[in-house]
This record gives sequence, structure tokens and C-alpha cells, in this order.
Amino acid sequence: MEYDQFSAMNTTVLVAAEGSAESLRPGFETVRRYVAESERRFSRFLEESELNLLNRASGQWFQASPELFGLVQEAQTWHHLTSGLFDPSLLGAIRQVGYDRSLPDRRLRPAPPAGPPVKWTRPRFEETLVDPDQQRIFLPRGVQMDLGGIAKGWIAARATEMLSNFSDSCAVSAGGDMALQGLPKGRTAWQVSLEDPRDPHRVAVVLSVRPGALATSSVTKRRWVQGDQPRHHILDPRSGLPAESEWLSVTVWTESATGAEAFAKALLIASPEEATSLSGRVEGLRFIAIRKDGTLWGSSRSQEILYVPT
Repeated sequence: MEYDQFSAMNTTVLVAAEGSAESLRPGFETVRRYVAESERRFSRFLEESELNLLNRASGQWFQASPELFGLVQEAQTWHHLTSGLFDPSLLGAIRQVGYDRSLPDRRLRPAPPAGPPVKWTRPRFEETLVDPDQQRIFLPRGVQMDLGGIAKGWIAARATEMLSNFSDSCAVSAGGDMALQGLPKGRTAWQVSLEDPRDPHRVAVVLSVRPGALATSSVTKRRWVQGDQPRHHILDPRSGLPAESEWLSVTVWTESATGAEAFAKALLIASPEEATSLSGRVEGLRFIAIRKDGTLWGSSRSQEILYVPT
């Protein structure tokens, strides 16, 4: 297995593929170019990204690229299937709680103070309209989108498809989002180490999964203090505030990279009682949740993806 690693999208991108270094070099270069191009399109931290152009056009129809149009359509699907717990229209709320610049800058300066208390009004993402014939998007006035996580899953999946032209077995990981194609030689599954959210230098568990996608959402990654309030970047759309989760992280395997990302967030926000029912809405979905004491939780079928060496 050959590897390439670089920084993009405010995270580390790791690319892996079977083959010789020489034969894979153009594939790795293709992935780097595609990730850079996609970051320029989807980043909320780049003033002239297409996403920000769409946000500034809220209240009127916006002519979108095929990439942005397709991603918004997928976001609508997962918003509906998660009963709104996955909601990409929380940009205003996440700025309000202090995540108003990219994470490296976030570490260099304190969060701005919270604004005056206001009654929380949930964004109206379900009112977003799409026009497939003319490939246009209509955001309701005042709705602002942050596609960060789901865009990483989207990008990882498409980058892996590109890389599959150079290798029968390959994977792309963008932070907590990973897409997997084919199988390593001699293996019946991919073995993927899952980081302990309490200690990034430790492995919590190893997962054994088929080709498809993995996504992890965690309340321990992007954290800061606003005034005297600890904050993290997973917001509960019902309150507009950082989610009060019983878990530190949730990892989802499913066939869709965007679906894995959306459900990882939704399950982290949901209660354990809600999570089992919610996860059953996608055929074949498996999830592993890590409690605050480090123990694992998931539905009974989730045990199928735990790797136990023999």
C-alpha cells in the first residue's frame, strides 16, 4: 500500500492505494488537484467560494455548478431522513457561538463574546428549493449554509473514484470522513483504526468494514471557550447551541459517504433511544458510539464491524 498525505479543508487528507509508487503518482496528483478545487468551491472560510456566493444570494434563485447543485440535493435527502437533526443551514448559529473563522485561527484568539440572548428560530432549510431543469438553488431569505462536513464526505468519495482508475484498492480520508473502494489483496474487509476521542494517540477499537464509507463526528475535536462557556462545533438544530450528547463520538459505516457524515452528526445529537430507530432508516447502516468512560455502544448488528483478531 502506498500513501500520500497533505493538508486541505482545515484537516489532514490521507490517500492510500495499492500499486507501485510510479504508477500511483499521477493518481495522487489528480486527487490533490481535485481536493484543492473542491475546497475553493465549498469552503465557508473563502470569501469568493461558490458556497458563499450562494449564501449571499439567499432570497433569490442562484445558478449553481453541477457539484454544488448535487451536494445540496443530497443534503436535502439526509435532512429529511434524519428528521432535521442533520441541518446544514446552521451557519448563523455556529458563528453566534464563536466558530467564526478557520480552526487554526480559532486556536490563536479567544472567541468573540456571545451576542445578546435571542429566541432561537430554527433555520428553514426544508424550504430550500432546487430546480433540476435549470440547475438553480433558492435559499429562503436569511438562510446560510455550512456544508463543511458533508462536503468532505462528498469530496472523499469522488476522489476515491478518481483514484480507482489507477488502483483496484484505494481509500481517501479527509479528517473524519473516509471512502473505501475495492479490497486490499488477500483481505475480505478493510481494517480501520478508530481514534479514542479522549486521547488522539490511542486506538479505541479497530473496525472491519466492506467498501463504502466511514464518518466520525466528535464533540472533542473543535472546542473553544466563549466567555465562560465551553463550546464545540456540533450544534443541535433544535436549540442552536452545542449538542449535549451522552457520547464523545459516533462513527457510521454505510455505502454513501454523504449519508455516513449526515448520520454521524444526527446520531451524536440524538438520544440513545432515538439513535437505534433513526439508524434503521438506512439499509445496512452500522454505527459505533463511544461513551464518556470509553465504553462502546451501538445496535446489535454494529458488532459485525468490530474487528477481533484471531
